[in-house]
This record gives sequence, structure tokens and C-alpha cells, in this order.
Amino acid sequence: MMRILAAAVGLSLASAATAGIVPFPAGFKVEDIAANGTTIHIRSGGKGPAVVLLHGYGETGDMWGALAVDLARDHRVVVPDLRGLGLSARPPGGYDKKTQGADVTAVLDALKIGKVDVVAHDIGNMVAYAFAAENPSRVTRLVLMDAPVPGIGPWEEILKNPLLWHFRFGGPDMERLVARRERIYLDRFWNDFSADPKHFDEASRQHYAALYALPGAMHSGFAQFAAFDQDAIDNKAFLATGGKLTMPVLAIGGAASFGETMATVVRFAATDVQGAVIAGSGHWLMEEQPTATVAAIRAFLDKPAR
Repeated sequence: MMRILAAAVGLSLASAATAGIVPFPAGFKVEDIAANGTTIHIRSGGKGPAVVLLHGYGETGDMWGALAVDLARDHRVVVPDLRGLGLSARPPGGYDKKTQGADVTAVLDALKIGKVDVVAHDIGNMVAYAFAAENPSRVTRLVLMDAPVPGIGPWEEILKNPLLWHFRFGGPDMERLVARRERIYLDRFWNDFSADPKHFDEASRQHYAALYALPGAMHSGFAQFAAFDQDAIDNKAFLATGGKLTMPVLAIGGAASFGETMATVVRFAATDVQGAVIAGSGHWLMEEQPTATVAAIRAFLDKPAR
């Protein structure tokens, strides 16, 4: 079923992909992998040390095209769609980030990949943290971009920010309110969380709005947020039992978004944290300032492993 959806969406979004979404290299393989009781849609290619790229809400793995093009020169790049989003399957549960960290583990095991660098954005940060906390010896370097992690540092204060109203958006009518209005709902995030809304271009908006309008996609998206309370419990337990992460971590914030606060938050969960702020960018780093963002990630990943 997901392969049929993939083909249908690929045809309907072909023009958008060539305009706003940077295509993955021609040699990349696209496949669906049975993982942790669900099916995860991935793109993978390149040769060298492995790196997995985890997207956030309002986007899919397609956000990483420009970075994948750069990294595939000397890395094996793996780009999943998170559980329930993009072209991955939409199971009824498992949207806590600990379970989705196990999805990443299962995908990498299926691909026979051991150690990896991990690059993540938004909700991908939360999945990346859970994966790294449970598999610290498997993660060589970790990049977290412009979003907090439930239960870590000033999480309760962050929840009070009115800009993050969607963290608590719920109730029996939430899906009915946005049905057939997915673009209106998503535009609010793309506009409010960017330094300049024009940098999140129309072709990209059409592309992602079509994917989030697929059957069950908005339900799965809301489930990602509904799991935050459980995520906070799990993450506090990770810290209490395993301590802080010790692999090198790069915490990137957009200057018009989390900025330097990103590194401050991550230091509550990791001991070796380098901060970076991308000028001229809000939350949507790969859309707003792709060249600077790719350069910052590349410089960090190119450092010799300890």
C-alpha cells in the first residue's frame, strides 16, 4: 500500500520536487523497510561512514536533499521518514520518541550499519536523543537543530511560550478542524517560525501540504505531539540511569529562533556540546539558509572522531 502511495505522490509532486525540494542524488535507493513493527520509508546512498538524517514536523525526509547531496560524496547517507509521516506507514501507536528511536535502530540493523553520525531537526531531535541515549556507543557524533527535547533542561518553561501553542493542541475535533485545510494549518508554522516566510518557497509548501493531506497523516502528526508527556518521562529516566551523552554534539539554532539557547538546552543532556547560530534563519534552517547550515554540519562531521 505504501509503495502505491509513494508512486502516486511522486507523480503528483514531480513539478514541485524540481523547483523547491532539492532532489536526492540519482544513485540513491528508495525503499520501505520493515522495522520495529511498522514500515519505514527511506532513501539511502553514498559510500563511507554512515550518517542518518532525521526530519521534523511540517516536513519529511525530503528536507535533507541539499545536505544529502553534499554528504554522499564521502558518507553513506540514510534518510527515513519518521513513523506515521511522509511515506512511512501510519500505525495506531508508537509515537513516543523512545519507540521511534527503536525504529531507527531497526532500520540501521536491516541495512547492516553499525556506528553512525546522526543529524536531526525539530521532532527529529527528540527521536535522535532517544536513539543516542539507548545506543551511546553506536553514535559517533550528534547534530541537533533548533528544537527542545521533552523533559530536558527548561522544558516546562519552554512549554509556556505562546508560539508553541501547537504542542498542546488537542481534543476530539482537532482533526476535523484541519481536514482539507492542511495547507492553512501548516502555513502558520512555516510563516511564524521563519525569519522571512519567503524563504520557505511555494513549491516546498505544496509538496509538504500534499504529503500531510494523505490519509492518516495529520492524525499521526498530532500523535507526535501527544506523546510529549511520555517523552519527558522517558528522557528524565535516560538521564537518571545513563547520565549525559558523551559523544560530541553540535547544537544549531536559527538566529531568529532558538539561537544560542539551543546549545544551552542541549548542555543539560550532553557533556561535549558545541554551539552554532545560523544568521538570517528562523526555525527552517535547511530552507532559509541551506548553504550556511550544510557548511556548519559538514565542518562538524569532518572533525576526526575521538
